[in-house]
Amino acid sequence: MPILISYLLGSISFSTITAKWIKGIDIRKHGSGNAGATNTLRVLGLWPAIGVLVLDICKGIIAVLIGNWFEPDQILIPTLCGLFVIVGHNWPVFFGFKGGKGIATTIGVAITIAPIPTICAGLIAFLFLIFTRYVSLGSLLFTLLLPLSIFIFSESNEVFYLSIFIWIFAWYRHRSNIIRLIQGQEQKVGQKG
Repeated sequence: MPILISYLLGSISFSTITAKWIKGIDIRKHGSGNAGATNTLRVLGLWPAIGVLVLDICKGIIAVLIGNWFEPDQILIPTLCGLFVIVGHNWPVFFGFKGGKGIATTIGVAITIAPIPTICAGLIAFLFLIFTRYVSLGSLLFTLLLPLSIFIFSESNEVFYLSIFIWIFAWYRHRSNIIRLIQGQEQKVGQKG
C-alpha cells in the first residue's frame, strides 16, 4: 500500500499542473518538453520554477515519510517508497506516463534517507552547476556521486541499491541531454533557446 501511494504521489506533475494553471499550456509541448523545474524556469519563469522545485522535492520527502510511517523499524519499505515516487514522477499515470526526469524528487528522497551523503554529493554537483551553468551536467554528476557518497558513509545495502537505481533512472532520462552535451548543443541556465 505505501509503495502504491508513493507512486501515485509521484504521478502528481506540479510542472504540468502549474503550466496549465498559469498559461493554459501543456509544458511537455514547450521548451525542452520535460515536465520539471528546469523547463518550468525556461517556459514560465523563476517563481513558478521555484514552486515546482520545492513541491517536487517535497514529494520525495513525503514518500519516504509515508514508508517510515508504515514500517518504522526497517529501511526497505521507505527505500522502495522513495524509488516509486521517482518512478511516478518520471512516468506519471495521471499524465500519460510522460513526466519529468526526477532530479528534484530524487533530492527529496535522498536527503530524507541519507542526508550526509546527499549533502556531500549535492554540494559538489551544485558547485559544478554554478561554474558550468549546465543543469543537466549538475544533475548527472549528482546522481553519479550519490552512490559513491553513500558507499563511503557506509549506509545500508538498501540505500546503496536505491542510489544505483536513481543513477540509472537519471542517466536514462537524460540521454538526450548527454547527446547534446557531447555535441556542444546543450543549453545553459539563462541561455535563450
